[in-house]
Amino acid sequence: MSKNREIWITGFALFALFFGAGNLILPPFLGVNSGNQWWLVFFGFIITAVFIPILGILAHAKVQGTMYDLGKKVAPWFSSLYCVVMYLIAVTIPAPRTASVAHEMAIHPFFGTSPLLTSSLYFILIFIFVINRSKLIELIGKFLTPIIVVILVAIIALAWGSSTQYMNSNTFDVPFVSGILEGYQTFDAIGGVVVGAVIIISLNLRGHTSYKDTKTLITKAGFIAGVGLLLIYGGLIFSGALLSAEFSENATRTEILTSLSSQTLGATGTSFLSILVALACFTTAVGIVTGTSDYVKGIFKNSQKAYVITAFISCVLGVVIGHFEVSFIIKAAIPALMFIYPITIVLILLNVVSSKLASPTVFKGVVFITFLFSIPDFLGSLQLSDFLKPIIYWIPLSSKSLGWVLPALTMFIALNVYNHHQKRSTREAPTS
Repeated sequence: MSKNREIWITGFALFALFFGAGNLILPPFLGVNSGNQWWLVFFGFIITAVFIPILGILAHAKVQGTMYDLGKKVAPWFSSLYCVVMYLIAVTIPAPRTASVAHEMAIHPFFGTSPLLTSSLYFILIFIFVINRSKLIELIGKFLTPIIVVILVAIIALAWGSSTQYMNSNTFDVPFVSGILEGYQTFDAIGGVVVGAVIIISLNLRGHTSYKDTKTLITKAGFIAGVGLLLIYGGLIFSGALLSAEFSENATRTEILTSLSSQTLGATGTSFLSILVALACFTTAVGIVTGTSDYVKGIFKNSQKAYVITAFISCVLGVVIGHFEVSFIIKAAIPALMFIYPITIVLILLNVVSSKLASPTVFKGVVFITFLFSIPDFLGSLQLSDFLKPIIYWIPLSSKSLGWVLPALTMFIALNVYNHHQKRSTREAPTS
């Protein structure tokens, strides 16, 4: 296979592995509620739903290891704990949520079956794909992604061409921040560190062993996936804004997406949307279960038995949790996101910047301060932060659930200034 073809297939596979349940139902919702200020919410959304996740892929291209390698500069125990928490969250929230979205939007409207039956059949298929992981990139990048992209482009193009309504006024307090926080719900930063490891292992299985060639391939594929996500998200948010006058104030995320497809694709819209939802959800769930199984396999000295058992357990969890309603899973996800997302973002950024700026000391300090200042956001998501209100008042951006950002940046700068001063002092110290 030629290099260019391999890059495009890998890029398409990355796009599909990222583009799951949240990526479909969240952007139109943002567009409808931001109305004439859709561009502000778009820029916030792409920070956490495109920019950070693709940096996660670039971090893997640089490290070319597992998720463990992304956090080992903090401490081995921290990295192991981080991996366990991340994979537990991945297989208990975003993966089951794909089954729930697929049921509500792709299966139930046609067949009226129970959510438990849907999630059971869904994760049986996922298990089959995960077991055949050596063919994962080609199956997803070559066959599934083009179908997803064609349907999405059709919905967006027809929405732009058919809209005759004016845009509603924005309903968000701060559209930019709302976009950032809604981007959390895509789980794409988590996807970046989970899927990045899957791509590395998949390429190794396909014979890519050169560090330089693999880094180049993943970097270019990541750029392709990033551009694709950027265009699709922008199109879906703008489409929602164009048709915002068509929706009631309390319309849910799934209702908005369903109505958007029916208004653009007509009577056949629901059928096309069902195919789109099923494929988008399926590819993401496959990536999550594969990544989790790969990690456990590595712990047990590349045991294929450990890989299969982990895939099976992950799919069973998916069946059990995936039969709950989408709205319930989204609400249940918020505390987990407030806890793990800030740490994941700083780990990605620290692995992307120059090693000169990301010493083990910087890793330790920035991760610790990020964890410390994200505690109020985590407790707030559980409605337990009342006793911290006097402290939260003095933390910049804490009212926007971003209280960790400025402390983490300050710590990063301060530790690098300190390290620079120490090196300079060592060089200038007189020798005896």
